[in-house]
Amino acid sequence: MPTITQFLEEKASHALAAASGLTMPALVQATANAQFGDYQANGVMAAAKAKKMNPRELAQQVLAHLNPAEIPATWDIAGPGFINFRLDPAWLGKTLLAAALDERLGVERTSRSETIVVDFSAPNTAKQMHVGHIRSTIIGDALARIFRFLGHTVITDNHVGDWGTQFGMMIVGYRTMLDRAAYDRDPLAELERVYKVIQAQSKADSAVADRAREELAKLQKGDPDNIALWQEFTAVSRQAFERIYARLHVQFDHWLGESFYNPFLSQVVQDLQDKGLARPSEGAICVFFEDDPELAENPFLIQKQDGASLYATTDLATIKYRAETFHPDRVIYVVDSRQQLHFRQLFAAARRWGYTMALEHVGFGTILGEDGRPIKTREGEPIKLEALLDEAEERARAVVREKNPSLSDAEQEHIARVVGIGAVKYGDLLQNRTADYRFSWDKMLAFDGNTAPYLQYVYARIRSIFRRGELEHWRPEPGMVVRLEAPEELDLVKQMIRFADVLLEVERGSRPNVLVSFLYELATKFNMFYQAQPILKAAADIRPTRLLLCDVTARYLKTGLGLLGIETLEAM
Repeated sequence: MPTITQFLEEKASHALAAASGLTMPALVQATANAQFGDYQANGVMAAAKAKKMNPRELAQQVLAHLNPAEIPATWDIAGPGFINFRLDPAWLGKTLLAAALDERLGVERTSRSETIVVDFSAPNTAKQMHVGHIRSTIIGDALARIFRFLGHTVITDNHVGDWGTQFGMMIVGYRTMLDRAAYDRDPLAELERVYKVIQAQSKADSAVADRAREELAKLQKGDPDNIALWQEFTAVSRQAFERIYARLHVQFDHWLGESFYNPFLSQVVQDLQDKGLARPSEGAICVFFEDDPELAENPFLIQKQDGASLYATTDLATIKYRAETFHPDRVIYVVDSRQQLHFRQLFAAARRWGYTMALEHVGFGTILGEDGRPIKTREGEPIKLEALLDEAEERARAVVREKNPSLSDAEQEHIARVVGIGAVKYGDLLQNRTADYRFSWDKMLAFDGNTAPYLQYVYARIRSIFRRGELEHWRPEPGMVVRLEAPEELDLVKQMIRFADVLLEVERGSRPNVLVSFLYELATKFNMFYQAQPILKAAADIRPTRLLLCDVTARYLKTGLGLLGIETLEAM
C-alpha cells in the first residue's frame, strides 16, 4: 500500500500525462501552510513550460482527468497552476482506525528490501570515548533502527581502531610507568595517561622513540608477550565501550576492527598493482585518479615508503571483505564530515577495483560549546563521553527532584536516566547532521520546546489520561465509529498519516532530524487538541474518537522515539 504522498503522486502524475502528453512527475508534497490545502502538486509548472502552455490552463485540464471516486480529497487550483488537495475527514477517520489496528501503525515494509551495512562509532582502543564519538554513535544507531523498521536487512559494524603505531608507545608505557592501582580502577584512563607521557618523551628523547618502534615491530611480528598485552588493551577497552553503549542502548552485529584485516593488506596492495590501479610513486604506492578532475591532484596513498599500510589500505580490505561476506547493496559510513576527501578517494578506488554496491559517507558537523568553539574541558581536553552522560543524568535528576519531590529515589533515578540520556540523543539528532551545533544543557533538558523531555512528557501525559479514566486496558476495536470534526482533531490525524512518508525521507537522505521534526510537530498538535477539546468528559458519541486519538498519538510518539533510540516513560 503506498503512502498518501505516493498515492496522490501516482494519481496526479497520470492526470498530468493525460492532459499534457508528457511523462513528468506531478511533484506532490505536504503543504507547509493549511490555506493551500493538505498536499500540493507543483509539477504542472514545468510541464506547461515544456509544452509552452499557460500553466493555469494546463492545471484545469489536469483536474478534468482526476477521478473523484478514486481520490479521497477535494482539489482546486492556486496561483499560476498549483493543484491543492484537501483530504476527506471520513477517509482520515478510516485511515486513523486502520493505523490503530496495525502494530506497525500503517507503515508497510518495503517491497525492495536491501542489505545495508552501517559502519559507525569506531572509537580507538586504549583510549576513553569522548564527546566526539557521540554523533557517529547516535546517528548511526538511529539510521540502523529506521532502515530495519522499513524492512531492510541491516548489518551494523563497529570498526574500532585497534591497531597502529600507538601500541608501541603503549607497551613501553605499560611496562615502565603504569600505576597499577589506577589501572585497576579505570584501565583506559591510566592507559591514556601513560600514552601521553610516553608520546611526549618520544618527541624529546630518540631512545624512547626507538624503543617504542622496537616494541611495535615485535607486536607486528607476533611476539607473544606483546600480543598478550595488546589483547589485554583490547579487552579492557571493549568492556569500557560496552558499558557506554549499554547506557545508550546501542548494539552492534560485528566488532571487526582494523586488526581483523591485517592478514589481507598485502594482497590488497598487490591486487591493485596487478590490475594497474596502483603504482609506485617516490617509494610509496598510490592509486591515481588522472581521469577524475576533482581527485586528479589527490592520489590515494595505500602503502608508505617503509612498506607500512595505512587507513586507506584497511578501508579497501574492509570493502572487499564486506562485499564477499555480507553482499550488501549499500554501505554507509557515519563519520565526521572532515573525512570527506578520504571517502571520495576510497569510493573512487573501490569503484575502479570493481565494487559496485552503493558506498555512502554520512558526514556530520562538530559539537560546539555555547561559546561557539569545539566543546572541551577547562583544561582544553575533549570531554569524556561517560562524564557527559553522568552529567546529563545528574542534571535531569535535579529537574525531576524539583518537579516531583514525592517520587521515591528509585523512581527519580529511573526517570533521570531516561530523560538525561534521551535529552543528549535528541539534542544531537534534531540538528541537520552536516551542520555544527552548540551544545546547551538548558535547551536540551527543557520541558518545553523541541526537546526529548517535552516529547516524553507529552507521552506520559497521554498515558495519565487513561489512568485517570481507569482505562488502562482500553483498545480500539474494528468497526468502531470514528468522528473527526474539530479542526484540532483533523490537524492531528493529518500529521499522523505523514509518518510513513517521513521515514522514507529519512531513508533517502540519511537524516534523522526529519523524524525529530515530525515528532515535535505531532506532540505540539496533540497539545493543541488536548487544550481545546475534552477527552474523558467528552460526549458519549465523541469520547471513543478522542480516546483513539490519544492512544494512536502515544503509539506514534513511542515508536518514533524508539526509532531514534530514545525511551519513553509511563509517568513523569
